[in-house]
Amino acid sequence: MPRKVIFKLDICDRLKLQNIAARCENWRERQRANTLIRLDDGLSRQDVANEVGIDVRTVGLTCMHWIAKGVNALKDALRPGAPKKITENQVEKLKEAATLEPLTARELLVKHIEGGGTPVHVNTIKGTLKRENFVWKRTRSSLKKKRNEAAFRASQIEIAALREQAEKGEIVLAYCDEAGFSQVHPNRSAWTPLGETHLIEATRGKRLNVLAAMLSNGDLCSTTSWESTKAEQFKEFVIKLKKKVGTKLTIIIDNASIHKAKTIKSTMEILENEGVKLYFLPPYSPELNRIEKLWHLMKYSWMSVKGRTSQILEDDVNEILNNFGSKYKYSF
Repeated sequence: MPRKVIFKLDICDRLKLQNIAARCENWRERQRANTLIRLDDGLSRQDVANEVGIDVRTVGLTCMHWIAKGVNALKDALRPGAPKKITENQVEKLKEAATLEPLTARELLVKHIEGGGTPVHVNTIKGTLKRENFVWKRTRSSLKKKRNEAAFRASQIEIAALREQAEKGEIVLAYCDEAGFSQVHPNRSAWTPLGETHLIEATRGKRLNVLAAMLSNGDLCSTTSWESTKAEQFKEFVIKLKKKVGTKLTIIIDNASIHKAKTIKSTMEILENEGVKLYFLPPYSPELNRIEKLWHLMKYSWMSVKGRTSQILEDDVNEILNNFGSKYKYSF
């Protein structure tokens, strides 16, 4: 008959062990906690070994370590294991290479070996990057590397000051830009039966160009044309904006050539005396112009996914422009 060894836990220790047995992520710690709980229930070491599925000597060691170390005895002891295949310094080099260029794991492996690293399997490279919280995902086009970051930050501060002026009623702030709309709707993701392709009719034709300004008072001023926007049209649009606002106006605009053409400089000098200013954004900073969000909403949310004739395209675009602020809302 198996010899019983008296093992008793106080109530606090038992509660701790029950919590570990129920919630701990490490299965070995849960197993050791269960071993001690069953011993506390009065079972012999052999009975506990049979129930938990371990060797009877392991039960004895678990009991002995608990007496010596308490809760710390449940944790795994450090094991020497095999030496690391990639050193910490090489891991940093891998992270730097992956950040600088969109390289595949195999391309990173080549760089690792060329840099003096030990040849390893490509899966080792993948596993190393995953442990460093890197994921394999699609890249996106960006202008951030081209822009002057100091000028971008300064412009953010200046625009924030302009917004404060607009909130106080000292000026009207206008976010102005041009956008083109095609009869072929931009591609987007869609639920599609496996093995099939979701097709949208591709009707070729001219682009409908929109010149618009979102005003800080919530209004939208716009004009559409099937021809490219020229400097003369932009000048007329600014005059139209001035008449609509009737007070001091600051227009946030990018550095397109039509906005700085010689043909409109004399007109702008006159308008500046009447309180109209053009605020030019630093190059490659489209995110500072809030009307960019309007174009995205129109193309990817408000306009249904379908091919369009030129007339349907014009009707759909005008439907949104004419009902902006009521049917189509965007807080900016």
